[in-house]
Amino acid sequence: MSDLSHVDKQGRARMVDVSSKPVTARMARATGTIQMRRATLDAIRANTIAKGDVLGIARVAGIMAAKRTSELIPLCHPLPLSDVSVDFTIDEELPGLRVEATAKTAAQTGVEMEALVAVSVSLVTVYDMAKAVDKSMVIGAISLAEKLGGKSGHWKRSSD
Repeated sequence: MSDLSHVDKQGRARMVDVSSKPVTARMARATGTIQMRRATLDAIRANTIAKGDVLGIARVAGIMAAKRTSELIPLCHPLPLSDVSVDFTIDEELPGLRVEATAKTAAQTGVEMEALVAVSVSLVTVYDMAKAVDKSMVIGAISLAEKLGGKSGHWKRSSD
């Protein structure tokens, strides 16, 4: 009925069978932003938000989320992650934060979803930690920036 990879012959959703694919080293890097009032950014930078260390907690939340991606996204395979990193950069022009998450594994399928989930949950955690002082924050621009490994090899988002 369909040539879609996640649909069976009867048109039902299914997990893709990757058992015949070789195990290869894989990496995915995703990015996103959260825009906020300058005073909120200053409070995060000064670590004066009442809930505590916003960036530290958001970093841990992103790492934890990456490890649970297959529980959140129905057709994702559970993967043995060998590394997950989440890094924040203060962007004065937004004003706000940029986040970059990288996920790595040696597996039969890629880690793009793990990197994207890490970014998403990190940003939502920043919002949760700082919402008492700024409910107007805007999360956006979440996207895959780069991936390595698998049949399609190396892919990197162009800068245009």
